[in-house]
Amino acid sequence: MAASSSLSATLSLFPLCNPSSSIKPRHSLSFSLQRLKPPSSIRSRVSSSIVAAAPEALHSPPETLDGYESSTGFEVEEKSEGSGPSPLAAGDDVKLFYGGGSPVLLRGPFTQLHSSPHEFSSVSQEKLIIRNTFGENLVGILHEAGSTELVILCHGFRSSKESKTILNLADALTVENISVLRFDFAGNGDSEGSFQYGNYWREVEDLRAVILHFLRQKRETRAIVGHSKGGNVVLLYASKYHDISKIINISGRFYMERGIEERLGKEFMHRIKEDGFIDVRDKMGRIIYRVTEKSLMDRLRTDMHNACLSIDQNCGVLTIHGSEDDIVPSEDALEFAKLIANHKLHIIEGADHRYLSHKFQLANVLLEFIRSN
Repeated sequence: MAASSSLSATLSLFPLCNPSSSIKPRHSLSFSLQRLKPPSSIRSRVSSSIVAAAPEALHSPPETLDGYESSTGFEVEEKSEGSGPSPLAAGDDVKLFYGGGSPVLLRGPFTQLHSSPHEFSSVSQEKLIIRNTFGENLVGILHEAGSTELVILCHGFRSSKESKTILNLADALTVENISVLRFDFAGNGDSEGSFQYGNYWREVEDLRAVILHFLRQKRETRAIVGHSKGGNVVLLYASKYHDISKIINISGRFYMERGIEERLGKEFMHRIKEDGFIDVRDKMGRIIYRVTEKSLMDRLRTDMHNACLSIDQNCGVLTIHGSEDDIVPSEDALEFAKLIANHKLHIIEGADHRYLSHKFQLANVLLEFIRSN
């Protein structure tokens, strides 16, 4: 089956608050974010309607992502590569982004990605509890931004609706007046159920329960977005159910047999056959989750190749991947591009698995795809 794919290495920053903005790709590979005071002649030429995002604190609460966390127990956001000292003096609420071309000046107020609690006055948040087909209560947060259609965000392995990647995407979408639902799969976050390794198709049914909930409310799902393991879940959903027109796979894994040895150790298959399970421990020796033979085989039997071939040609699929992803190699993204008929591929140069230093590029690529016909 022929695959239609568009591959681009970088995408320049554009304001998230202007839906009519056209995207003009540049070849800028890094940005430097600083507080600067430009001369008045420059400042006068900057539109006050442009909104940028404030940098996040260097340290944030402990959080695991796809089974990994920093050695300190805290996430540390990567520093953006600068392009030398600024010739402008500091002290004003103007931020300068250096790229491959002319500097772009952005004036405050600056919307924070992410804000907690949410700082957008036009957006309300509501806690939802949705029962899945297994009788478990799934907990989600609905961001009402004025649209009847909504986008559903799906988190990754051992993560939750509170992950920074998910929160940043929720903020980017609600700024554009797109309502969002982020929720926890069963056994994760605030949802009921026990955590299980694997569990891909069961999480597909969790997502199905959420989509049907909104259909009963006469609300359509505009797109489903999944990060990491969530990327696999949204693709599997599209292969089984054909009622969503746009699927966004962010850093999903194609080769399901990879990444297991890094978590479970060498000879994991022999150990699990002998003992029936493997306990995965943190650096302090504490058990964080158990992998059974059944749950391991659930992962290994999840066939992304056939799933890709089963996605309807009328369903548009976007795969986004970071070139520096050290958890799921970017070559996995190329396999999705080969097999899915109606597919676009975007590699973000320099981005890792979490996109914390590339949140703007990630949001821009996602928004362009969602807005497209």
